[in-house]
Amino acid sequence: MTKKALITGITGQDGSYLAELLLAKGYEVHGLIRRASTFNTSRIDHLYQDPHDPQARLFLHYGDLSDAARLVTLLGEIDPDEVYNLAAQSHVRVSFDEPEHTGDTTGLGTVRLLEAVRRAGVKCRFYQASTSELFGATPPPQNEDTPFYPRSPYGAAKIYSYWITKNYREAYDMFAVNGILFNHESPRRGETFVTRKITRAVAAIAAGKQDLLYMGNLDAVRDWGYAAEYVEGMWRMLQVDEPEDFVLATGRPSTVREFLETAFEHAGLDWEKHVRFDDRYLRPTEVDALIGDPSKAEQKLGWKATVHAPELARIMVDADRAALECAGSPWIDTVSEHIWTPEHAA
Repeated sequence: MTKKALITGITGQDGSYLAELLLAKGYEVHGLIRRASTFNTSRIDHLYQDPHDPQARLFLHYGDLSDAARLVTLLGEIDPDEVYNLAAQSHVRVSFDEPEHTGDTTGLGTVRLLEAVRRAGVKCRFYQASTSELFGATPPPQNEDTPFYPRSPYGAAKIYSYWITKNYREAYDMFAVNGILFNHESPRRGETFVTRKITRAVAAIAAGKQDLLYMGNLDAVRDWGYAAEYVEGMWRMLQVDEPEDFVLATGRPSTVREFLETAFEHAGLDWEKHVRFDDRYLRPTEVDALIGDPSKAEQKLGWKATVHAPELARIMVDADRAALECAGSPWIDTVSEHIWTPEHAA
């Protein structure tokens, strides 16, 4: 029987890769999208099929994590085997400007979805997108047992999501897990996130369309991986016998400066000629270093990251340069075949 999955946040970076992965595995995929006056589905347009097509396996539904009644109705209609909650206000810097909105969507949105699963009586497995921002000021390396110390409204909202997911697992015997994912990037990353901001600027500077890039803290240390690999880790968390929480990370640190240097160098540019400091990009409370310990995922899920920050920077620069050449026409990156083969990360 064909498995069915519901993905919230399907139009985002992770949602689009996850939908692509699940479709490749033969799933019927349902995505929750917010109605808007303009289309915001560019990351999944290459997957979309006319719902009138009898062979269609991707279906989109209007809804929002702020509308609990709609969530109950949808879950009852779809009756999914797996639910992946990826929707959130996920930009850390923006969460300082919109703390209430972040708390409502990123925090309370999770309990609305969990409660909808319970009220609809759906027997499914539930994945909650957690984050390394939970750890915040706690020194690295960080694993599943590391104490939390969030340093942003986003991190604080995700703390609530983490604990309410664990609570529903224990209180209602739900198969509900938290994936504590460290920074993961790709050509589909949002354009306001630092890695994509850098690689888009590199492409534009190399093409003579831009001269300067304004940056904040270049000394922050992060553990950057490739999003297409990380969504397979999400899927693997729902395939094991017992629900557990897992860290997904590369275990390798890089500074923003190092990522920036690699990206500019790949395009034959001297970053120091083009980068300027702007304090508007600093956070009120900074997170100095996030470096994950993914050993549990490697041992229990057979998952291991293979793409690290330098290669990732080059992949993203190449993609942004290709996208710039196709400006005005639809364009999407392609995931290399080896990323999702059964042998990968085994």
